[in-house]
Amino acid sequence: MRRKPVFSVRLILGVSLVFGLLLSGCGYSVYRQSALPFKEIQIGMIENKTLEPKLQDKLHTALTEEFMKNGIRVTPAADTKLSAVVHAFDMSVLSERQGITIEYRVVVNADFVLVDKDGKKKELKNIESPFIVSFTASEDLATLLAKKELLEERAMRDVAMRVIGALIYK
Repeated sequence: MRRKPVFSVRLILGVSLVFGLLLSGCGYSVYRQSALPFKEIQIGMIENKTLEPKLQDKLHTALTEEFMKNGIRVTPAADTKLSAVVHAFDMSVLSERQGITIEYRVVVNADFVLVDKDGKKKELKNIESPFIVSFTASEDLATLLAKKELLEERAMRDVAMRVIGALIYK
């Protein structure tokens, strides 16, 4: 006696259809690379006007990673160029427990300018990255500085995701 296959074509098609409907209903879209507004980009000067060192390097790295995740090459020879100015980096205490800080609020504020191959400029003003980060301040100084470094990188990734979302998805 012959056994029926566990997964039938109808089942696979049905699951695919349900998945597609769920995906389209929640605001997400699947884009082809040909539908992207540009295929490669140059990341120009990123100016850091804050007192926090190396934010421009962290933002450059975050932008490069996010563009590459979205199928866009980052190259110095690209016709489309993105530049930025980081205006503010603020890390404030949100909550304490027994005199030990356990939550911080981090806000990064930056402006971006995209210049396309035709010379048209698109400005993205006041892109912010507000989020809450939890970590204790009762540890040794080296651990705290390492956590602060990770916190800055996370803030820059959040800013990069917002910028790329504004540039790519309409």
